[in-house]
Amino acid sequence: MSTWRPASRFPKWLSWLPDWSHTPLVWALRVAIGALVVFLAVAFFYFLKSSKFDLDEVAAIPARTTILDRNGKEIEAGWGANRRLARRQDLPDFMVECLEAREDARFFEHHGVDFRGLARATLRNIKDRDFTQGASTLTMQLARNTFDMRAKSIHRKLMEIALTLRIEQHYSKDEILTHYLNRIYFGAGCHGIEEASRTYFGKSVSELHKGQSAMLIGIIRGPHLFSPIRNMEGARIQQEEVLNRMIAVESLTDKEKQAIMALPIKLVPDEQRTNERSYALRAVRDELSDILETTDIRLDGLIVHTTLDTDWQLRLETDLSKALLEAEASSDWDHPTHADHQAGEDPAYLQSAAVTLESGTGAVLALIGGRDFLDSRLDRTTRARRDLGTIIEPWIAAAAAERDKRVIPGNPLLTGRQIGPTETSRILKRCGIGGPFLTTDDLFRGGAASTPMELATALATIAADGKRPQDYLVQSVTDTEGTVLFKRQTTRSQAITSSTAKRASDILKQVSGTKTFTGATGSGRDAWLLRVGPTGSTVIWLGFDQPDRIAKSSKIDGILDGIVKRLGNN
Repeated sequence: MSTWRPASRFPKWLSWLPDWSHTPLVWALRVAIGALVVFLAVAFFYFLKSSKFDLDEVAAIPARTTILDRNGKEIEAGWGANRRLARRQDLPDFMVECLEAREDARFFEHHGVDFRGLARATLRNIKDRDFTQGASTLTMQLARNTFDMRAKSIHRKLMEIALTLRIEQHYSKDEILTHYLNRIYFGAGCHGIEEASRTYFGKSVSELHKGQSAMLIGIIRGPHLFSPIRNMEGARIQQEEVLNRMIAVESLTDKEKQAIMALPIKLVPDEQRTNERSYALRAVRDELSDILETTDIRLDGLIVHTTLDTDWQLRLETDLSKALLEAEASSDWDHPTHADHQAGEDPAYLQSAAVTLESGTGAVLALIGGRDFLDSRLDRTTRARRDLGTIIEPWIAAAAAERDKRVIPGNPLLTGRQIGPTETSRILKRCGIGGPFLTTDDLFRGGAASTPMELATALATIAADGKRPQDYLVQSVTDTEGTVLFKRQTTRSQAITSSTAKRASDILKQVSGTKTFTGATGSGRDAWLLRVGPTGSTVIWLGFDQPDRIAKSSKIDGILDGIVKRLGNN
């Protein structure tokens, strides 16, 4: 049988090539065709996958952030409920030029993916053996922020590219950059350019001058680190980098840059910046802002699970307010009252602050930064550093017990003299009290300063057998589907021994089923109440913002006793 077959011939149109190149070229063509088939298959696969995403979400109004207390009860005042979105006509043309120069110089030229930049970044990633370069365009960043694509992987990048191409087909360039600026995070709890403009500068984005526009674009890459509220110097540096980039792409001259840098940057005063309606919610927002930045959470529509106990918060606010109103209504009260202030007669009236920490964890159960948030937004739990007076005794006892010295109840001076001011201040610091501390015997008479939050931490340390907790307000953050984006890991350190903590606790008196201790400074300018309940350690401070004598000692004792009776054994 014959097995003869015609010899395969090289295509005539390539017959001019030398014989030795025929076989490699055939294989190269086969590889190219195979690669093309694979490319088309991959492209088709990701086209199908990307088609499952709803592109209307790109332009949708971002969902509000919901705040829950520790029992899952919604706290009124979710953020973003009334968020203002900028329109393209609201965006200054100079701001758009800044954005283009800083983030995506070829934005109006490419079709969503800058393949030149992508190839350069891919080679760099191969060299570094890591995803060090991203080459993300504005459209790619918009896709990532809209659909929460954070994982660094080839699959995520290919999906991002597919979505980017779809977005470019669905929206105009002006719509894309507007949606991008309405979604990204600008620090200080601000999502979107309009909210950032009003929060930082107190004006709509359409009213920003060139210096303000360049600064907002500059902080995009590090909204927490370069927030002008936290770091004006850093924000200025970023502003200048944006302008330098505009010079590099020839959209600005050096003379114009100098004129822009000279424009004044005036921030909204701190007390006017927030739109929260309570000290506690403002503190939650500040802590959440830190979490969003450090964990790179850029989503809207978050569910924030706080540590606050709204029932106890309301109880503490109500009882404290009633006790102070009763004191002010008494015939021997010789200071302006809160009612006088509301009537416009006098600005100074008795202030208060209170904080309750869960003793074992440091979770904040309640936080009251002052008597009237609408009147004064100064959070005195963390920003009022006042003298301790006689309330220092439990920690003097702890210092003595730690050094195996005799604790003399009711006489912190003799107790403290056994170890001296230096050793005593070390124990106070370890428990969480920040000072400053006097270096004489006056320390044992209360010559040390603390904020209510620090003192609550020190009290919780005593209540938790000497383990010092770290205070916090945000327990976890989830998305609307319940996916956990952040979960708090509580930390405690052994500040003093268990036996030392017990000796300090013995100084507290049993009142209404709780351990309570009250006291004031010798000048009568600051009064304190310590209270260790079934789960929480509470500190209450009374005084004037501009230090002044509150009342006679007996009157101060009566106010504090009234608060103790109102709180009962809860």
